[in-house]
Amino acid sequence: MKAALAPALSGGVSGAAALEPMVRTVLEALAEGAARRGGPIPAGTPQELFARVARALTEPSGFQAGRAVAEPDSGALRRLTALVAAGSADPADPACAAHLHCPPLAVAVAADLAISALNPSQDSWDQAPATTALETLLLGELAELVGYPSTAAGVLTSGGTESNLMGLMLARDRVLGRASGRRIERTGLPAGPPQARIFASAAAHFSVRRAAALLGLGEDAVVTIPVDHELRMRPEALAQALQECVRKGELPMAVVATAGTTDTGAIDPLDACATLAAEHGAWTHVDAAYGGGALLSDRLAPLLAGLERADSVSLDWHKLGWQPAAAGVFLVRQAETYASLARRAAYLNPADDEDAGYSSLLGLSLRTTRRPDAFKIAVTLAALGRDGLGRLVDTCHDLARAGAAAVRTHPRLELHADPVLTAFLFRFLPADPASADRVNAGLRRRLLREGRAVVGRTELPGEGPGRVRLKLTLLNPHATATEVERLVHLVAAAGEAEEATL
Repeated sequence: MKAALAPALSGGVSGAAALEPMVRTVLEALAEGAARRGGPIPAGTPQELFARVARALTEPSGFQAGRAVAEPDSGALRRLTALVAAGSADPADPACAAHLHCPPLAVAVAADLAISALNPSQDSWDQAPATTALETLLLGELAELVGYPSTAAGVLTSGGTESNLMGLMLARDRVLGRASGRRIERTGLPAGPPQARIFASAAAHFSVRRAAALLGLGEDAVVTIPVDHELRMRPEALAQALQECVRKGELPMAVVATAGTTDTGAIDPLDACATLAAEHGAWTHVDAAYGGGALLSDRLAPLLAGLERADSVSLDWHKLGWQPAAAGVFLVRQAETYASLARRAAYLNPADDEDAGYSSLLGLSLRTTRRPDAFKIAVTLAALGRDGLGRLVDTCHDLARAGAAAVRTHPRLELHADPVLTAFLFRFLPADPASADRVNAGLRRRLLREGRAVVGRTELPGEGPGRVRLKLTLLNPHATATEVERLVHLVAAAGEAEEATL
């Protein structure tokens, strides 16, 4: 009896030929699933979708292990791909506009396929020779875009949450280590004073508090700074909080400024934040996961004045960069501040290999195995350039302004503030103001249940009722102003339908 062979691999000389029919199957299934969905999100309840997925997973496989050459049946690939496509939210649909969830560029997805087939890992040179060099060069280009000097360093991350954790970890090791005279990464947090504090706005990303917890500082170490109407950190409130921290004998460890809040795209006063942090010996980290995309636009880049003063910066190219996730970037202005993360593993980056020029990126990341997400960004920049991507940013900014104008002129809608980047908050105004939160929350679920639109929901900082707001985040440069205006009117109609049920 002839022994069965293993299923084909994606690499090697024959890998491309093995992939070709499967890629065709996937493309056909994607089209089939999108047609079956017929809108921005599948209609129905979560329970109904769960049941459909469960049924599909229990269907028998076509794999026949007894064949001389054992290959998976392409029917399973097609069936499950079509299932996921039909059951996904589609950010390429103009009515899918809730989150910082971009429709990726086809060129970036194709580049991502190449990397998936080759499967390099960025933790040692001998697993990723070309992409080790490529990531290093790309990060130099991105550091220059931020305005950093040649002393900068960085790494690709899974996104803003990981980048914010890295920024605050380095701040802890550097600032608290200097104050206590200890190597924090080795000895741990000091048992006694000073108590380290992190300062972030009331609109900062939740990952700041999560990072404080993971770093052993505790969420209570984060001091919340009030924001103005447009959800920007108030610098006078930050100055007062820093002074109070020092008065109480505590240590100002880091100021986290946000360049592009998730709700409104608000940008904190970056220059003022950096100045105040420096006056108190604190680290400045800028969460520019969303707003960093403004660097691509001549129109919007001036909004990020002062970014170059930050000790560390997070960027996410899977937001205003149109990359498939993940495409996060973490940068520091001075490579020496990375010292506490450096690690030596004999099987990955022995010193004699590095002395011989076989460089490793292991000491730049929190992860060991790590795919080269830099490749798809590099391909996109090579294909479109900063100017080409900048035009996409400007288009989405124009869409947000058109959407805000449509809200402003609608008698049943209220705009919170003009868009800074590509997002804005608003709400439906029911006849009974006391029901506003219930109606706005309900109309969003109604649109999801009907499969007609994906609209965001959030709450303004503060306490009590009346804070619920709807959110449109416009990241689809192929959408038109007319389609965005149609979405605004669809929201208003859903509000009226929801109000009628009270």
